[in-house]
Amino acid sequence: MKSRALSVAFLWSLAAGLILPASAVAQYVPPQTAPPKQDTTKPAGTAPPSAAPAPAPPALNFSGVIFGNYQYHGEAANRAQNRFELERAYLNFRLAAGKRASVRITTDVFQQTSTANNADAFYRGWVIRAKYAFLQYDYMQPASSSGFGALARIGLLHNMFIDHEESFWPRWLSTVAVDRAGYFSSSDAGLATLLTFPNKIGELYAAVYNGPGYTSREVDRFKDYGARLTFTPLGKSDLTYLRTFAIDGWVYRGATASRFVNGGPGQVGSVGDALARNRWGVFAGIKDPRLIVGADYAQRQDEGEGASLNTPASPRIVSDSTGRLYSAYTHFKPFLIANPESAIPLGIVVRRDNVKPNKSSDGHYNVVIAGLTWDLNKQTAIALDYQEQTPKGTTAVAPTRVYYLHVVTSF
Repeated sequence: MKSRALSVAFLWSLAAGLILPASAVAQYVPPQTAPPKQDTTKPAGTAPPSAAPAPAPPALNFSGVIFGNYQYHGEAANRAQNRFELERAYLNFRLAAGKRASVRITTDVFQQTSTANNADAFYRGWVIRAKYAFLQYDYMQPASSSGFGALARIGLLHNMFIDHEESFWPRWLSTVAVDRAGYFSSSDAGLATLLTFPNKIGELYAAVYNGPGYTSREVDRFKDYGARLTFTPLGKSDLTYLRTFAIDGWVYRGATASRFVNGGPGQVGSVGDALARNRWGVFAGIKDPRLIVGADYAQRQDEGEGASLNTPASPRIVSDSTGRLYSAYTHFKPFLIANPESAIPLGIVVRRDNVKPNKSSDGHYNVVIAGLTWDLNKQTAIALDYQEQTPKGTTAVAPTRVYYLHVVTSF
């Protein structure tokens, strides 16, 4: 396989061009009239008043994170296949937009692998797309930690749950279970609000989305709705491990259009009803720097139309399938747990998922991730890990066995 290098110089030039706006220069221009006669009662040579300094341009907050890896495959079909891969590069731009308002844009730099239209040279290159792009307005600012806070966002938004769980699980090793299993996209266009409760007791996030996700435009008239309720009941505990303990409940109510929404020759008519695309789940976790623990249960319901043609000979039949998943993981640093002053930043990570695509059958697959992490500094880490995906009685996924050297850096 030929490796294709990303032009690092181009990306940094692009970033520099975005974060170094030109400054305005104020200049005093004297009046274009004849000078008045000098008043001998006042000191001669009085200087004209200086012009007020021009307001400083709004500050741009620029940050980013890069995920990379080297991988060696051990499955029979790809034995000894290996490659270096830049998995993702997220570039974050944050800018104030007036009182209580701000803008965030996060670009996703990734390698396109589609060979659509036989334009292999183009579709296999590195591309940039928007992951988040929204306006935020803080419509309720708490006077203290004992008050409520609230904000609204419109644009390309966070999914109500995935981004939240990624603050527990080390995303640079793999996506979280509901993302990996395709329950929904991590970002979508829509409108959302976040309400934070007093005394660090929790928060409520609710949103309405287009539905297809940030990698697609809107494809039908239906909208999806999502909400997450998080409680952090021990936020003021004397035990630091328990302060970040969180319990979540979330729900996602979605809908997609029928394949026969516009009808067609030979069909019995158009179908305006939506097909259900619903999910719900619960989560509990701790995210202390020395110890991360998380556990998920999630369920999905999807309606489909199978191979029916919506004709008298092959009438439309709606099928209903329900799937579920379990996921549990930990990432802990034994030397720091034993001694918070330890200079040994070794971490151990273990995760196991069990995913059943359809509860009406016995088919399922397991995901196992295990490895060691090492913090090079506060912003850069590496990991040696093994990841396995094992299907049993299902063709929903392919079997994989991959050995990784992962690296992540934030700036």
